[in-house]
Formats: sequence, C-alpha cells, structure tokens
Amino acid sequence: MMTEQAAPPVAAEQFFAVDIRVGRVVRCEAFPEARKPAYKMLVDFGPLGELRSSGRLTDLYAAEDLVGRLVIGVVNLPPRQIGPVRSEALILGAYQNGSERVVLLQPERECSPGDRIG
Repeated sequence: MMTEQAAPPVAAEQFFAVDIRVGRVVRCEAFPEARKPAYKMLVDFGPLGELRSSGRLTDLYAAEDLVGRLVIGVVNLPPRQIGPVRSEALILGAYQNGSERVVLLQPERECSPGDRIG
C-alpha cells in the first residue's frame, strides 16, 4: 500500500489566520468559460455578505441541488480571477479517492451563514 506524505508543517499562527466560515449557496449555474466543467456560485456568508466562488463540482452535484446547501469556505484569501469570474471565497471539499471529483465539506448540524469554523 502506497502512503502519502503530509504537507510540511505550518506555524499555528498561520493556520489560525485562515478565516473559515459556514456559507449557504444562494445561486449556482454552469460556468461554460471554465477550462474544465465547473459552476459559478454565489454564497451567503451572513454578516460578511454574499461572495462569489467557482468550483469543479459537476461530477457529483447538479447545480439545482447545491442551492440552499450549507458549505464551508475560506473567506480571507485574495480574490482570484478565474476566466471572467472573480472568485472571492474558496469552498472546501475532499478529493474523492484521490480523483479530481470533489465532495463538499459541510457542517454536521444546522449552522448559520457566517458561523466560524475553528
């Protein structure tokens, strides 16, 4: 069995500087301009407002099934231009079995948009 190496250690201060929050997807649509199949999403992060994001989630999720879903996102990375979309939040997921298919991370119980992850 092959073992994978963990990424190099980071200082605790670096990790705690990452602002991870609960969000709720309010809009999701196809992103035909992306190089690989993806969605454009608008995610409500409560007191932080609605932030745009893009994600390669088309393998496991239909756009209409993502609307209303709670997700986990990083909200303090610099915006990133992905084609015509300015992505303002990084929605977190797990790469399923080492593939490119992404399974979204979500709270185990009901939370409010904007709740901090820690």
